[in-house]
Amino acid sequence: MTIVGMDDTHRSTSTTEPRPLSGIAKRLLADRHSLPLSIALHLVPGALIVAIYLLFAERFVLSIGYPVFLGWAIALSLVLGPLMAGLYWLGRKRNGQFSLRGVLHYTDKPLSRGKLAALAIPMFLWMMVLSFALTPLDSFIFDHFFTWLPFADAGGSATTYLQGNGRSAMLATLAMCLPLTGIALPLIEEFYFRGFLMPRIAHLGKGAPVLSTVLFSVYHFWAPWTVISKLIFFFPGPWFVWKKKDIRLSIGMHVGSTLISTVGGIVAIALNLV
Repeated sequence: MTIVGMDDTHRSTSTTEPRPLSGIAKRLLADRHSLPLSIALHLVPGALIVAIYLLFAERFVLSIGYPVFLGWAIALSLVLGPLMAGLYWLGRKRNGQFSLRGVLHYTDKPLSRGKLAALAIPMFLWMMVLSFALTPLDSFIFDHFFTWLPFADAGGSATTYLQGNGRSAMLATLAMCLPLTGIALPLIEEFYFRGFLMPRIAHLGKGAPVLSTVLFSVYHFWAPWTVISKLIFFFPGPWFVWKKKDIRLSIGMHVGSTLISTVGGIVAIALNLV
């Protein structure tokens, strides 16, 4: 799997020396983040996503008769899009141009294609199978602990955010969201959480991928009933990225599963299978 435009992200800077940094850019691009800073950088985006959804996106999609899944896609885009722009801003501060060199790590592609596939395919299958198998656990936790949440059409099932608006609206929603929730948004999450944040807590050793998994699971404030299942099915991503120093592993697992799940949902709805 090739990360387009990132071949030189973590390449030696022998030809381009880092620029002097100051202020917030210096703090964010430091080799190490303090634990409070790392926790904040992991969780604040999730809080912003929920705030945008409740303040605007939910009411908007309900007013036009679409499933709230589209509202969550809008809220995610309005937070993760600027977040990605922020990474490029940091790259400009460091390199004098819009580049991710020195901003993201684990991008040197140390694994051969064969070794990458040998690891990424089982990781992808693990995430697909476990995320589906743990749905009853999500439903149980939601029904017993989170029915009070103010999110419209929330539920432990993977399809509750799509239901209630008719088959054509469900199909249109998934089709519109495919390039976003299926590809772009999980890719940005991998760049930010695994490529930018996790290397800066690498001094924690084996605790780095553990903390990354925990904080990433909690970051999903819009689905807190899925934290336990995410801890189980998502852990191989951060672990193997940390161990092998290759972000393509978690990209293949994460983006691959969201893409296949979204395409599968479109096909199932189009063929009246659900």
